[in-house]
Amino acid sequence: AEEIACDFIAGCDGYHGVCRHAIPAGVLTLHEKDYPFGWLGILSDSPPPSHELIYAHHERGFALYSMRTPAVSRLYLQCAPDEDLAAWSDGRIWSELRTRLGNETTLKEGAILQKGVTGMRSFVAEPMQYGRLFLAGDAAHIVPPTGAKGLNLAVADVRALARALAAYYARGGTDLLDRYSETGLRRVWKVQRFSWWMHSMLHRLPHEGPLRQRLQLAELDYLAGSRAASTALAENYVGLPFED
Repeated sequence: AEEIACDFIAGCDGYHGVCRHAIPAGVLTLHEKDYPFGWLGILSDSPPPSHELIYAHHERGFALYSMRTPAVSRLYLQCAPDEDLAAWSDGRIWSELRTRLGNETTLKEGAILQKGVTGMRSFVAEPMQYGRLFLAGDAAHIVPPTGAKGLNLAVADVRALARALAAYYARGGTDLLDRYSETGLRRVWKVQRFSWWMHSMLHRLPHEGPLRQRLQLAELDYLAGSRAASTALAENYVGLPFED
């Protein structure tokens, strides 16, 4: 065994890392939710059909187009969390993407370089610190990817912790370190709310019946026609202001 002496530990080792599990039992409150669907994601050797992301709500399920590079596309289809990849041939994937994306004319087919299924979940551990151990990123929280906020949230954690450590070494003050969890959790729960809202609005939820689908369509119609609603989405999607 090897021992390393340090002033602080930044737990940036992901959901399955050792840092969160090193905190004594009873200290953390864990909030978790698994969603009853996943995403079938593909990486395609084809140019993106648009310079913007395309989100699609369809009676057959959610679909998303995003870009990886000017020549490589990243696309997703809502599926079961235990979906059998063997049942999804390249031809079936492209057919389903075209159907759910409304036969988007600029969608170019290409060789599928990678495909896999990702489960959807929400997770928050609070507080985000214990003594001189500070949790950041997936070690402290996971959001559904529909809002595209996972990396942003992790960067916000690191920014807040870096500022707190810089203040400590510059003048010996611990006020920012002491407030790290409180400050971080305010952002975390706002981002969880936004991600949950996007997730719930865009995915097909057949077990909840036609009433839920009509409510989703009404929400999308309101979002598309209301300046106030679209402004709120833009503010949350682009990123909330940092709180120190």
